[in-house]
Amino acid sequence: MELDLSPQLAKKVYESNGGSYYAWSPSELPMLREGNIAAAKLALQKNGFALPQYSDSSKVAYVLQGSGVAGIVLPESQEKVVAIKKGDALALPFGVVTWWYNKEDTELVVLFLGETSKAHKTGEFTDFFLTGANGIFTGFSTEFVGRAWDLEEKDVKALVGNQSGKGIVKVEGNIQLPEPQEEHRKGMALNCEEAPLDVDIKNGGRVVVLNTKNLPLVGEVGLGADLVRLDGNAMCSPGFSCDSAYQVTYIVRGSGRAQVVGVDGRRVLETTVKAGNLFIVPRFFVVSKIADSDGLEWFSIITTPNPVFTHLAGSIGAWKALSPSVLQAAFNVDEELEKLFRSKRNADAIFFPPPN
Repeated sequence: MELDLSPQLAKKVYESNGGSYYAWSPSELPMLREGNIAAAKLALQKNGFALPQYSDSSKVAYVLQGSGVAGIVLPESQEKVVAIKKGDALALPFGVVTWWYNKEDTELVVLFLGETSKAHKTGEFTDFFLTGANGIFTGFSTEFVGRAWDLEEKDVKALVGNQSGKGIVKVEGNIQLPEPQEEHRKGMALNCEEAPLDVDIKNGGRVVVLNTKNLPLVGEVGLGADLVRLDGNAMCSPGFSCDSAYQVTYIVRGSGRAQVVGVDGRRVLETTVKAGNLFIVPRFFVVSKIADSDGLEWFSIITTPNPVFTHLAGSIGAWKALSPSVLQAAFNVDEELEKLFRSKRNADAIFFPPPN
């Protein structure tokens, strides 16, 4: 049975007056289940508060829009309160408790991409809320809550009874959530729009790679990531992950065309991609993208913390490493055509500006 690689949009799972939560379903995007991958988005309105929770999966979070505050509690450590803004990436290992808050007028939107090999459901995140109408507190009896937290019955009933919201609530009244601490941000977040560029090709594109060097926590998460910005009508070289990793791509901005070639040289995907689309490239399959005139920007995770890619075209392409006679024999062409082929793209690597 052939897998459908078509890009998909997220569907709303739940909402409140504080915001909404969206997810991609393995039934609509089968590669999620095949690759043990999950994807979701959190959108918070002004004063929206995503209640404290932990998940059955390790994740990378990426801020798509707005600014706000993230509360993060790593196992056996103190709470870190981190200011977040558009372009920030955060690595969230197993067992981390998080909450998210937006006090600004602009909607805060956070993308979550993660690995589900140890999850309850393959291809889906399962979140466990500490509070709320579907929180851990509500599942235990009054006796157990009272014994565990040394509370009287009336206090337990007040705690449990006041938890009417599910997942996302709106903070009202005089409650002041913690202010972010600058020192808490170190090692917890990296802004991909401000970080030093790993690749910068004039009129071609730019890349920032998230790995154990610039965000050590990705080692615990077991995922690498990158932000790629392709200029108008530029092309990203055909390439593949050579360390048996899946590539999960979310289109942040713009539009373009994508092709994926798999086993036996078959083109398994030829499609237009646009902002909000998610698609997954199987292991060792070759993918290439061409941006439309307005450019194309995407955020990807790769299911290894320090990914390695092989590009087939450009100055660092695999073809350049092969001997001329090997190329001539492999393509079954004369020496003149082999020389012409080898002479191209000597100055361009990874990204190719549009033709003149």
